[in-house]
Amino acid sequence: MLILETAGAPRPAGRRRRRPREAESGGAPLPLPLTRATAVRAFQPFGSSDDEAERWLDTATASEEAVDEVVAEGLALVNRALSAARAASADPYMQERSAAGALSVRIGYGEGEQLAEGRFATAREVDVRATAGGRRRQREEEIRPQERVAAVLGDRDRVDACETLLLRARLDLDAGNLREAALQLRVGLEALLAELRDTLADPGHGEDMAEIDGRRTQAGEAANMALQRQLDPERQRNVEELLALCERVLRRRRVLRG
Repeated sequence: MLILETAGAPRPAGRRRRRPREAESGGAPLPLPLTRATAVRAFQPFGSSDDEAERWLDTATASEEAVDEVVAEGLALVNRALSAARAASADPYMQERSAAGALSVRIGYGEGEQLAEGRFATAREVDVRATAGGRRRQREEEIRPQERVAAVLGDRDRVDACETLLLRARLDLDAGNLREAALQLRVGLEALLAELRDTLADPGHGEDMAEIDGRRTQAGEAANMALQRQLDPERQRNVEELLALCERVLRRRRVLRG
């Protein structure tokens, strides 16, 4: 069960656009709406005693790995709803969310009416950005994204098609959209082979590109199956491995190019 509540949302827009009006120089920005999402394990209720719930909460928050697992489960439900809403509204700009973008994350338990209002009987606030943020900062230091953005805007560099396609494949795979991930991977992999085959004089680059080229039929088989039905475990594993391999090629290029 997913419960969404938005606070501070602006009034719905009228049917006609307002005429431009003078704006104060340096005026404060308007407040932004805040959405609270509560993912409830309604299919797995606890017993009448709080002891079982307390034990589960202790286990769920005992380590970073346990926290990440519970948060990932809830986030998957949120992103599944966003994916459905995007298709239902035909709005391509409605995108999935990551845990690192949340203002706060809580894990807890409560009764039906409490949870429906976004409240808990007992909850603990967890930090999901510490570990992921550390990895992200390290990655950003290695690939210096701000310099790349400036180079792209100054027409000194470009974003290759394979980069965008493979990022979308990763987004789908992490969101559990396996069929979409397989279809994106097939095109992204072919674009990578065409765009980056001889771009680096590095032994590791040549070895990875040769392996990708040798396994491109696996990407095609997974995409063909995705057109008909869900992927079987073997095809899913191939998609995960090939996407990780493609990402390694892109990462190496970013690091070596500086």
